[in-house]
Amino acid sequence: MVIRKNHYESAFEDYLRSEKVPYVAVDEKRRALAKEASIKSLDFIVYSAHGPNLLIDVKGRTEIFDVPNRSRRWESWATREDIAGLQQWQELFGEGFVSSLVFAYQLPPDSISNNLEKVYEFKDNLYAFYLVSVDQYRDKMKPRSDSWQTVYLQQQDFQQLRQPVEVLIEGEAPAELTEEFTEECRFPDADSDQD
Repeated sequence: MVIRKNHYESAFEDYLRSEKVPYVAVDEKRRALAKEASIKSLDFIVYSAHGPNLLIDVKGRTEIFDVPNRSRRWESWATREDIAGLQQWQELFGEGFVSSLVFAYQLPPDSISNNLEKVYEFKDNLYAFYLVSVDQYRDKMKPRSDSWQTVYLQQQDFQQLRQPVEVLIEGEAPAELTEEFTEECRFPDADSDQD
């Protein structure tokens, strides 16, 4: 288990461990080099028995209430570097791997989502985890901030594209993530100078 300061990533890793999902935690202190360019690190490589393996970047976000106890909207922003990095990783790993964003929401104790969504408890806090493939995200993303180079999904697009992470574990992954693949899963060539 990689020591992490980010509680969203720690909660997601604990979730994977509790569900006995095979994964590799990536050391975020190192950036990988490919074709003489630096690629933003992944958080996890998750191995699936039911579909493609996942290259995951966890994004800790908040649930924002527009009207108390009524409507809510989910923050789904990412940076352009996040999207570009995930696309590069997907190309490097090749067939059998899908890059995805996992949006991890820490829910307040009085959140109405605690009754509506499947939640996971970690260190006395509640979390909900949703997955969106990078290809789907890229197709629907909108500019959020030019100065911060951020993008986001409109609420209706996010609601349509997001999948609770547990569907992958229960063997009900969405069709776009479960296309049959024929090649053996493989890792990109490692640089001999890095450990």
